[in-house]
Amino acid sequence: MKLTQFKIRGTTPQRLGVLVDERLLDVAALARTVARAPNWLREATDTLAVIKRGAETLAEINALVTEAREGANLKDEQFSFALDAVEFLPPVVPGKILAIGRNYVDHAIEGGEAPPAAPLIFTKLPNSLSAHNAPIVLPAISSQVDYEAELAVVIGRKCKQVDEAAALDCVFGYTLINDVSARDLQFGDGQWVRGKSLDGFAPLGPFITTRDEIADVHALKIEGRLNGAVMQSSTTGKMIFRVPYLISHISQGITLEPGDVIATGTPEGVGIFRQPPVLLKAGDVFEVTIERLGTLRNTVVAAQTAE
Repeated sequence: MKLTQFKIRGTTPQRLGVLVDERLLDVAALARTVARAPNWLREATDTLAVIKRGAETLAEINALVTEAREGANLKDEQFSFALDAVEFLPPVVPGKILAIGRNYVDHAIEGGEAPPAAPLIFTKLPNSLSAHNAPIVLPAISSQVDYEAELAVVIGRKCKQVDEAAALDCVFGYTLINDVSARDLQFGDGQWVRGKSLDGFAPLGPFITTRDEIADVHALKIEGRLNGAVMQSSTTGKMIFRVPYLISHISQGITLEPGDVIATGTPEGVGIFRQPPVLLKAGDVFEVTIERLGTLRNTVVAAQTAE
């Protein structure tokens, strides 16, 4: 199942969406057309509520879609929308975004660093959260804005001091993230938080793909494309520290909560280490594609003057 949050263009209410046959179904609106739908689904507007309710909720949504297939037109404009008719929102609003640096050997090497002996953990602040198709605004304070295609893990339940063997039980699903980075700030500050947490520097989405759809999260092709040209191409199997280890390691001292996001690191091919460097400029389009998860796309726009 692929879930997201969205709005109809020109309107303000947030909606909970499920992807079916390349159309986005408004879960609440669909539920109101099905007599046996659970009452809570008739008012559902966000993925975090689904995540917190657990596996039973996914079964309820699946049953809703199945019944709709049998008795309704899945293109009914009461609840069904073409993807280009909606404004995507972040597929979840996490309490925290934790990110892993240099988690692919070749990316560490291209930056002149030894692969880390332990996960290099930093955070991206809430103001950095953005969505599929939202603009990446070049900040006036940086002239070296770069891209990083990454797999993101969405936590499904409270997770503290979990064993590595049980860590995947804490996962709700997976999505895509672009760990946009102001390299001059990142390297100049001597720490990474500011350079990676500027406004809109964490595009996320477009969907959360539930864990049951991904048999092996370490067997997925990952690509980053700039204006259609492949800049990053690897597989999630090349991570140094794999998803179960990361969850276990982080949870030893940081409690993970439903909806939290772990960005698992980027493969080689980022712009700053190319010769010459290839940095984002106004008009660029950067896409993150991960096998079975979809494509996250964002256009780069020029710095805006503060009002």
